[in-house]
Amino acid sequence: MTKTAFFVVSVFCASLSFAQQPKQNQMDAQGKRHGQWKGMYEGTTHPRYEGTFDHGKETGTFKFYTNTDKPLLKATRAFAKDGSCLTTFFDEKGAKVSEGREVNHQQDGEWKYYHKGGTKVMSVELYKEGQLNGFRKVYYANGAIAEECNYVKGQKQGLYKKYNEKGIVLEESNFIDGVYNGPAVFRDDYGNVGAEGVFKNDLKVGIWKIYDGGKLVKEENMDLKRKSPRQ
Repeated sequence: MTKTAFFVVSVFCASLSFAQQPKQNQMDAQGKRHGQWKGMYEGTTHPRYEGTFDHGKETGTFKFYTNTDKPLLKATRAFAKDGSCLTTFFDEKGAKVSEGREVNHQQDGEWKYYHKGGTKVMSVELYKEGQLNGFRKVYYANGAIAEECNYVKGQKQGLYKKYNEKGIVLEESNFIDGVYNGPAVFRDDYGNVGAEGVFKNDLKVGIWKIYDGGKLVKEENMDLKRKSPRQ
């Protein structure tokens, strides 16, 4: 092949390759985003997201990036036909931070959060319309359970338990609409009861028993003192 022929073929192939590349950031006849889109952070050349629209509807997997000189992947959203998506967030090293389902850009259903490194589950939570709604469990890095409680519309509801890494229950208490209500027991790391009594609307009421090393040392009438549980 002569140099002239080689040059013509090279130019033709390059032109064909360029022509075959899909256009980005296009609108359909109704003014809706369609095809491949790439958004940028305002006032920068840093990519904010990239993904594909089908007449205004997100399809496939969208990728989101950090606003840095060397953009890093910070999240992905894999869209289903019903418009919901599986969302995954990443840290600066690419490890998973959390993942779960979103509906109308709100958390919905089960979400998992991870300890640093992205391999060990830190908590499993249930959401409805962006609020905690259902049972939530928190775990230590060794896999032992740390906390468990039910939630309704973002607030603790019912029995709450807190554990140390050895599985000893440090706290058993009850909540109504996110505040302490009902009987509660607090223990030390050895399982010895340190205090027990009753809460009403986040306040200690009635007789509270105080222990030292598991032995009762004092009883206090909290109706007289009216102390807050956090005082």
